[in-house]
Amino acid sequence: MPLSGGPVTLLVVDDEEAIRSALRRYLVQQGYEVAVAASGEEALELLRRQKIIGILLDVNLPGTNGIDLVPRLLELEPTAAILMLTAVNDATSAALCMQRGALDYLLKPIDLAHLGHAIGRALERRHTLLEGQQINRWLKEEVALRVAERRLEQATQERISVATLEALVNALEAKDPYLRGHSARVADLSAGVAAHLERPDEEIEAIRTAGRLHDIGKIGIREEILHKQGPLTDEEYEHVKQHVLVGCQILAPLVHLQGVIALVRSHHERWDGYGYPDRLAGERIPLGARVIGAVEIYDALTTARPYQEKMPPEDAIERMGELVGTAIDPAIHEALEAVVSRRQALVFLDDVQR
Repeated sequence: MPLSGGPVTLLVVDDEEAIRSALRRYLVQQGYEVAVAASGEEALELLRRQKIIGILLDVNLPGTNGIDLVPRLLELEPTAAILMLTAVNDATSAALCMQRGALDYLLKPIDLAHLGHAIGRALERRHTLLEGQQINRWLKEEVALRVAERRLEQATQERISVATLEALVNALEAKDPYLRGHSARVADLSAGVAAHLERPDEEIEAIRTAGRLHDIGKIGIREEILHKQGPLTDEEYEHVKQHVLVGCQILAPLVHLQGVIALVRSHHERWDGYGYPDRLAGERIPLGARVIGAVEIYDALTTARPYQEKMPPEDAIERMGELVGTAIDPAIHEALEAVVSRRQALVFLDDVQR
């Protein structure tokens, strides 16, 4: 829901009329005032005439693309909260948009409940930023100003560092047609499962970030093993298992990601204790790691691989039932089934509207 203090106007920028209309209907129902634009130039012109608080921006627009449009939008409205809307293949571009000032990105087709949470988080972050700027105006003492500037700089650097790592992961996956977009999909669905489990917003955000970065350690895996088509030897498998530890080492200097690092380390643990690297079992495995581990299996089953055809979502969920109580937490499987079922209904509804 919009923050208190008057109506909040959002701008939806997407070249597909069906998406603009669907998002506008949903956002109006949530109490927002909504403007729409079909192109970057139309969005810029609208921003020159109207006060906009938040922007839902498609990455792949005709003419000026999202990467180039973000700084131009922020030049006109520096405090706007920008969320990128992207297809899986544009995930790297969306991460680059975050480096330029966007606050987040969401994958299409968009889960509307997830969208509502994301908008709320973005507006809260915008509100915090504006409060910091107000404090800067109120406090004239040099020490207070330096502290406020440092906090603002730190927040910006933290966002840029995560976006840079995401871009590296997406670029790594782009080399393999079978892995392209894997981390973005895992992050998006894991956040949906965590929301279904009614976890706090801060924990949902940590799980989503961990989902995007969970395979960052594969940068340290030899390329001939990473892209091997056949089964791995025991030695090769042991080498691949090191990616969770390498990932932790890469993320360790980023103090603000300490909660995320534990999820990256443990996402290959199993409910029965036969996973790696620490052979944790049951609820000793962090909940976010249990979620990401289950979603990884789902993504592997529903994505075409050299050794298998992709499964329909409902078949994948049924197949995963065989792993409940061994590899997968039963409660996580139940939540994943509910979220996948809801998303399939959303996709069907979107198809009908088209």
